[in-house]
Amino acid sequence: MRLHTRLLLSYIVVMTVTLGVIIVALLLFLNARPAPPQSTYRQLVANAQVNLREILVVARPGLLGRQLSIDTLYNQLRGFSDDSGVRTLLVEQNDTPLLLFDSSEVYAAGSPFQLEVESANTDTLNLNTTMMRGLMAPGQSSRLETSTGSFEDPDGTPWLYVGLTVTRQNTRLALLYALPQPTQSVGEALQEFGSALAGPVMQAAFMGLVIAIFMAVIVSRTIARPLLHITDAARAVAGGDYDQQVPVTGPPEVRTVAEAFNQMTQEVKTAQKAQQDFMVNISHDLKTPLTSIQGYSQAIIDGATSDPIQSATVIHEEAARLNRMVVEITDLARLQDGRFEMKVIDLDISQIVAAIGQRLSIVATRKEIDFQVEADPMPPIKGDGDRLAQVLTNLVSNAIKYTPRAGKVRVKTQVHHGGVEVIVSDTGIGIPKEDLPRIFERFYQVDKARGPRRGTGLGLAITREIVQAHGGTISVTSAGPDQGSTFTVWLPSEHVNTVVTGKR
Repeated sequence: MRLHTRLLLSYIVVMTVTLGVIIVALLLFLNARPAPPQSTYRQLVANAQVNLREILVVARPGLLGRQLSIDTLYNQLRGFSDDSGVRTLLVEQNDTPLLLFDSSEVYAAGSPFQLEVESANTDTLNLNTTMMRGLMAPGQSSRLETSTGSFEDPDGTPWLYVGLTVTRQNTRLALLYALPQPTQSVGEALQEFGSALAGPVMQAAFMGLVIAIFMAVIVSRTIARPLLHITDAARAVAGGDYDQQVPVTGPPEVRTVAEAFNQMTQEVKTAQKAQQDFMVNISHDLKTPLTSIQGYSQAIIDGATSDPIQSATVIHEEAARLNRMVVEITDLARLQDGRFEMKVIDLDISQIVAAIGQRLSIVATRKEIDFQVEADPMPPIKGDGDRLAQVLTNLVSNAIKYTPRAGKVRVKTQVHHGGVEVIVSDTGIGIPKEDLPRIFERFYQVDKARGPRRGTGLGLAITREIVQAHGGTISVTSAGPDQGSTFTVWLPSEHVNTVVTGKR
């Protein structure tokens, strides 16, 4: 499945879920919302209109031909409530409203009673006020008012009521007809608001779909195009084209992938070139001694040599050179693979430097080289003494080897940046600036002509691997040809704060 299709489907799923959550939340809100009270009010008004007898008794006692007692009135109201299912209450509305009667007996007689009045208009229920006025005795001050509203029981149950209030001689008596406030079911909510909500919901869904398609196309292009470039470039690299570079564009994550790909192709190109150089160099370095061995051995076989011992000596030296090359290649491979075993102990690098200086001073004297070693005692380091001796021997012997007669070679130890340093400097043939970055590569040699002083080209590569295996670094500086060079080996030490003085 293509990227833009997956993005489109994911956007549609998110949009559908969001709309579903909104619809469910809206339905829950509508369901929790009280139902419209109009139908309840109409039902209560109908009960009030057919129950005028009680109203008349309240408005004018004795009007029906006999005086009703309070108990008889309450019994009639109670009977009406039982027959109709409508709750009746009688409230005296003075400064502090008091409940006189409750057919449900939730409130006790004489209890304070609080009403929430929504409307209070004279004869808003269209009762026969003309008849009511005719029933009033001449000269009596009596007025009928109607109202609607709500109240709550002590347990929180809401009720809707229609009230008929009679004012007689500064006394207000309210006869209330009440029903529980109705709730609204999901079906009723859908029936009431479905037609109103369906249109906006469908419009929102359609607009969301259009936006989802647009965003899917834009985002997929933003992400997919750089990835397609990387895919094409990766296929080209797999086919042997290591010059591939992709544009660093797109979102940050894609740019990171592009940068990593470009770095990878550069490293692959470098490794490929190093491998090609390795094959060329090793074939050359193997061919030369093999040619000598073959030539001298053939001369011995043919009896064409005047000095068989000298020919055998040449064969022996070339074979030894081949053996050293094989050993160095094997050691380098083990070092790079991390399979090279080292015996790590605490040691003073200055002692190794002093021993090497003493051993190679004879070689320097033969070439009339000014050779000086400053091996001050250093803080202990952890390392393999034999391997570090191999490193320093290679550096010092190279310095002597490539320094002309009457030149200078200096070896010095010092504490530096959390470790110890060994600095080997000379006034020899130097290193061209263009060769400095590759000086530690396998088989790389500065003396292109491969004169009599050439080596295997593996010494510095092995030196760097050994130093790095000890957690250290090696660097080289040179001002150019015939300007000498300086090699610096740094090795970490846990005792760099140790104060040492004196010279050996």
